Amino acid sequence: MKNSENQPNQKRKDLERNTLKNEKEAMTTDQGLKINDDQNSLKAGDRGPSLLEDFILREKITHFDHERIPERIVHARGSGAHGVFKLHTSLSAYTKAKIFTEVGVETPVFTRFSTVAGSKGSTDLARDVRGFAVKFYTEGGNYDLVGNNIPVFFIQDAMKFPDLVHAVKPEPHNEVPQAASAHDTFWDFISLMPESLHMIMWVMSDRAIPRSLRMMEGFGVHTFRLINDKNESTFVKFHWKPKLGVHSVLWDEAQKISGKDSDFHKRDLWNAIEEGDFPEWELGVQLISEEDEHKFDFDLLDPTKLVPESEVPVKLIGTMTLNRNPANFFAETEQVAFHPGHLVPGIDFTNDPLLQGRLFSYTDTQLSRLGSPNFHEIPINRSINPIRNNQRDGHMRQQINEGVSSYHPNTTGGGCPFQAMMKDGGFHSHQERIDGKKIRTRSRSFMDHFSQARLFFRSQTETEQQHIINALQFELSKVTRNSVRENMVDQLTNIDMNLAKKVAEAIGVDIPEKPAKPVNEGIPADADKTHYTSIVKDPKTNSDDALSIIKNLKHAAKTRNVAYLTLEKEEIQGFKELERKLKKEGAKLKVVSTRLGKIQIGSGEEVEISETFFNTDSVLYDALVIGGGKMSSAELLGHGKVKEFAMDAFNHCKPILVLSGVEGFIKDLGLPCCKTEMKTASELFIDTTSDGFLKSLSKHRIWAREELL
Repeated sequence: MKNSENQPNQKRKDLERNTLKNEKEAMTTDQGLKINDDQNSLKAGDRGPSLLEDFILREKITHFDHERIPERIVHARGSGAHGVFKLHTSLSAYTKAKIFTEVGVETPVFTRFSTVAGSKGSTDLARDVRGFAVKFYTEGGNYDLVGNNIPVFFIQDAMKFPDLVHAVKPEPHNEVPQAASAHDTFWDFISLMPESLHMIMWVMSDRAIPRSLRMMEGFGVHTFRLINDKNESTFVKFHWKPKLGVHSVLWDEAQKISGKDSDFHKRDLWNAIEEGDFPEWELGVQLISEEDEHKFDFDLLDPTKLVPESEVPVKLIGTMTLNRNPANFFAETEQVAFHPGHLVPGIDFTNDPLLQGRLFSYTDTQLSRLGSPNFHEIPINRSINPIRNNQRDGHMRQQINEGVSSYHPNTTGGGCPFQAMMKDGGFHSHQERIDGKKIRTRSRSFMDHFSQARLFFRSQTETEQQHIINALQFELSKVTRNSVRENMVDQLTNIDMNLAKKVAEAIGVDIPEKPAKPVNEGIPADADKTHYTSIVKDPKTNSDDALSIIKNLKHAAKTRNVAYLTLEKEEIQGFKELERKLKKEGAKLKVVSTRLGKIQIGSGEEVEISETFFNTDSVLYDALVIGGGKMSSAELLGHGKVKEFAMDAFNHCKPILVLSGVEGFIKDLGLPCCKTEMKTASELFIDTTSDGFLKSLSKHRIWAREELL
């Protein structure tokens, strides 16, 4: 009996073993159906919309969406805040969406920022994409602009999103590393996906390690449509421009911040709002007419491409101000549910295949994470417009529906709720002619994977290019498989040969002599190879200044934190004057000493000591002042922690003001550049006057100092 019971199981095992052996482990669905194409969703024509009948896509994404409970699979670690959006320039010629037509009206918003790869308990300072999602509570319903701080994405089709995230997440055999892309599986995937190269340039740049959530741009990523009262369509790209400008930290600094304060960004956002330094962004749009859809040398539907601002300038239309912190993190920031499919009349989709997949995935994810189709009734997700429909019951239902009608049409409820007329705000999808075969493929216009990666790299300053090189050297040095490192260097040769050579030299790979042929992995065996061959060409323009952080620095010291290092026994001279000057510029001066308490600043006055040498660190401040009382800076540097504090500030290119004994400071700090000969303060970019220090502080970093290190 026992043998007969086991017989079917044994037969199944033998069949599976033979099948895998004979078919070389053919990919299948969860039902055992062999998959011919795992790269593309089913569409109506190669540039058409994705089809609901694509059961392979739905199975793959459904499984992916439900892999983690209850934490978000991606964007798990986040910070949020309430605020308002106020329009100052109407787009009534392009859209009937009232949030973009009614000048002066303030629309409540809730904004959530997040890292993508790490778990809820990971660090804020991981090298990663940052989510930038805004929920507008409009009178016509909730509108969600769900984007990132980078305007493009890794992949072109939603079919590949589970693969991307599986690759970047901790490796499944040992669950390491956390919130980091510097490992084999991520770079193995990237090395076989040329379409990811543009995004990689952004993620390896300083954009992926922001100084503050208040100091990063936001993008809608996809191309959307605006629809006006005449039902005319205009393509649109959304941009958020921070009023404080875009600023980042160095990678060494980011790693140290992660150890000193893994909540650095969360704390920074919270404190800024509590102190009345409300973060602000300008909302901008790039508008492209239907007639101009095909005028570019890339496809508007391709999410791995951006529209260069040098070709289509960004038009600023309104301001978002975050002015209130959540009262309860879980109830608001954790339970907020965003969805790119939450629209209002006047905004619509395009056939971007990544966007099409997101429209399915987000609702499916909320069902898993929040446990009920009634997640819209959670207070943070509620529309300010009353909800009237025939949806009933389900877990955690809060709305109490009266009457006997829960269907439409009906007479038992007087025909209510009625369908809204378009003129009364009823949503109406843009009428677009679709005429294509059901097909799993990608438009040939999506196959240029390198020109915009080149454009981005060439648009950076030498300093920023070196940071990208440093990042790739670091990340790929953590990869253990030499074949993966070689594949990545081959990919880089199609972006910039000098970049590829410098990376290869640092990671022990043969230095390439010429560009390598792009890989074409993941193509169905019986597909037309010419259709999938990567296009390698130069961008239309050699550079675009809008892509550089340094070329667009906003010289402002506002909200900068400055550490004033001094010894407990020292009486501070000139503190009030320096504090006054910094306060006038919006910066904050905090005294750091050997203990907490108060310290004399002259004439019997005292000032509070904010932090100690042992409970804070240089990486948590934007600039450093070496106190100038009766004692010289050299004696201050005799304290070991102070020396470490100052050295980190110097190495991280931060402004430094030395108020007395600058020669001793330079000598006793033992800077690498000072071992053979004494340098002057100006040669080391160290300030000795408060006015010079303020000027340096307004520039954020002294990047020229990197050449000395």
